[in-house]
Amino acid sequence: MELQSVDTRLNAVRARLAEFPKKSAEIEARVTGSKAELDVEQHKDRVKKYRDQTSQVKTNEAYKALQHEVEMAETEIAKAEDRLLEQMMNGEEYDRRIKASDKLLKEVEDVARGLREKLAAEKAEAEKELAQLTEERTRIAAEIDENTLDHYERIMHKHNNVAVVEVRDENCSGCGVRIRPHVIQEMRRGAAKDLFHCETCTRILHYTPPNAADSIAAATPRTSAAGHDS
Repeated sequence: MELQSVDTRLNAVRARLAEFPKKSAEIEARVTGSKAELDVEQHKDRVKKYRDQTSQVKTNEAYKALQHEVEMAETEIAKAEDRLLEQMMNGEEYDRRIKASDKLLKEVEDVARGLREKLAAEKAEAEKELAQLTEERTRIAAEIDENTLDHYERIMHKHNNVAVVEVRDENCSGCGVRIRPHVIQEMRRGAAKDLFHCETCTRILHYTPPNAADSIAAATPRTSAAGHDS
């Protein structure tokens, strides 16, 4: 039961860690999207740079390569200008759009920086928790004999990392099938080291006698509603 509890928490932490690359990509996508408004100016800078370099090349191959880069950048300029064409009424409007876009980009990058830091802290915390749980699992597994541990792990792999389930209302909480009365009786009489399985799903069954559950409930403090009666 302890091992199953740790494995359940381990799987939850691993699932959290698996989400971080996606979250990181979403942050970067926001920044990339905000840069679209600045495409025209950026591509014009690239064209100027490549054209300046063409006068310095000494081989025909290098010249052709730079010419190709110039053509590609000019194509991107045309695409970017098409996106802005409807909103560019005059030169002043164009300048206003570029300045507004530059301001927006800086704001987005500031927000993205904060999100990156928050994501990094969450990832570090999850990795720390993963290390602690892995250490705890190693300790618990060392106390279980090899055959039983192998049996447990085979059931884990078969049933989506859930090998031990509780018997609730005389039903297997893993698959919902009713446990035979004689098995319930055997579980009540059985020693702690005895293993019982669901005949349908083969998971290991954990049974808490009703009186034990009642004792746990009785030990839990409850707020009385009597004080509200008139």
